[in-house]
Amino acid sequence: MTPSLPFPESVEPQQFLEVSVLIPAKDEAGNIGSLVTEIVTALQPICRFEIVLVDDGSNDNTGHEFLSRCQALGAPAQMLRHKRSCGQSTALTTAARHAQARYLVTIDGDGQNDPADIPALLAEAGRMATEGPDFCVAGFRKNRRDTEWKKIQSKIANAVRRRILDDGVPDTGCGLKLIPRRTWLQLPYFDHMHRYIPALVRRLGGRISVVPVNHRHRQAGVSKYTAWNRVWVGIVDMFAVRWLIKRSKLPRLSAREWVGEVTTR
Repeated sequence: MTPSLPFPESVEPQQFLEVSVLIPAKDEAGNIGSLVTEIVTALQPICRFEIVLVDDGSNDNTGHEFLSRCQALGAPAQMLRHKRSCGQSTALTTAARHAQARYLVTIDGDGQNDPADIPALLAEAGRMATEGPDFCVAGFRKNRRDTEWKKIQSKIANAVRRRILDDGVPDTGCGLKLIPRRTWLQLPYFDHMHRYIPALVRRLGGRISVVPVNHRHRQAGVSKYTAWNRVWVGIVDMFAVRWLIKRSKLPRLSAREWVGEVTTR
């Protein structure tokens, strides 16, 4: 379950950064510039942040548009490019491993998630952090702005997932989530794992909170998902995640004792 990917296992977190916004994107030129502007508008007044884009093998100017807009706005940013497309889960894992902040906020690159909702996720994270270090704040697209066929696919997928995993969320397909970086780095990596983040966090003994968020129409480009890769392939993954959860053990220390002086070099 461990990824063999060309990035470090751990990047030293920067204590002054509160949020790293992670954007997986493939061929999203036309959407990414305005998304960056909205992220800066939402976060600049309230916290120190960075934006981490993974250009997942785009054939357009996604990366260039991202860097140009970040530079114009003076927004701290990283742009990481996959030579070949590896999929959303791998793109998010690349971003998480390179992110430097305490909290990671995931957001889709197509502009359908609204960055104006991020402060609400942060407020909920502040409340949850007082109860323990491991948790996930998941967005819930109460009013979907998709085609009827896409809504039907999501309803089927969510119903099957709740039946199999009982992960406590009504809408795991929402790209807008917040998770502490220390929690993310404990999650197992596999393809499509981004769809099961709440279930995987609960596997660690973490807690889940759901926050209603806005959802918007796509302004440019086309969706990368179909009925096949959204529903049917996911059923296999769900049973694998269920097996992983049932095979997990959560050790709890009853004591920790030291002998002698511990030094570090």
